Amino acid sequence: MSFKITILGSSGAVPAFGRFPSAQLLEIQNQFFLVDCGEGTQMQLMRYNGNLHRINHIFISHLHGDHYLGLLGLIFTMHLNHRTNDLHIYSHRGLGEIITTQFRYSLSAPRFDIILHTLTPDRQEVILENNQLTVTTIPLKHKLDCSGFLFREKPKPRRIDKDRIPADLSLQQLAGLKTGADVVDEHGNIRYRNADLTHAPRKSRSYAYCSDTAYDENLVNIVQQVDVLYHEATFMESEKDKAEETKHSTAAQAAEIAMKAQAGNLLIGHFSARYKELDPLLNEAKVIFKNTELAQEGQTFTIEE
Repeated sequence: MSFKITILGSSGAVPAFGRFPSAQLLEIQNQFFLVDCGEGTQMQLMRYNGNLHRINHIFISHLHGDHYLGLLGLIFTMHLNHRTNDLHIYSHRGLGEIITTQFRYSLSAPRFDIILHTLTPDRQEVILENNQLTVTTIPLKHKLDCSGFLFREKPKPRRIDKDRIPADLSLQQLAGLKTGADVVDEHGNIRYRNADLTHAPRKSRSYAYCSDTAYDENLVNIVQQVDVLYHEATFMESEKDKAEETKHSTAAQAAEIAMKAQAGNLLIGHFSARYKELDPLLNEAKVIFKNTELAQEGQTFTIEE
């Protein structure tokens, strides 16, 4: 089953050098999630074949404009295209007022329900859970209340070995095998051991999105051993003072978090407009954490099972 991250926007505060403000499209087991929604996000979804009508959950990390100013345009397009499905939006306090003001002064009302979920500042909490995954907030250090998001697949069932499965097993027994149970007779005696008829479950994958944040070692425990970590890298170490002033991180600091968390891979983004070329940021991070890549527009990163 799929687990893909498509980068729609990688720029910092303003669009620059063909880079758009922050936005990412996640596909997890055929469910689609939008993470941040900077200016131009719906154009990027169209460009990279993202079906906006399959997005039912949108996560906004914080209310600086480069992370949400594309949201109203996207909502209006969904409305004009006759969307009827509920849309869940997760954000810190204030976004509801922004949305209702837009609809009030445009004399419009969406054809679908918008369900707002208010995030709790400075606290880790599960904000979405279904049969396949959980989404947990990651408290971040920024000028406004800000949260990242940790997507984790739930443990998967064991896989039945079709070449070794006896033909006389019931559907109930087959279901039990997937949970790790042995096949027993009416007296409780083991007929078949689970390990002889099944393979280990497929890997449960994980992705952490750490939006705008100052360097914070508290992240290390939260994202420990995550498969892929996205961590902002607005500046290089030569601009470390600027990073501290604006509560952002450097590429080297993003790599430090990835290394200490023992992440599988690191994606860096949210690049300052002062950098036309991004290889220097990539190289700075790779000195500390080799498995680093640039999160650039149009790239899709797949986490294998």
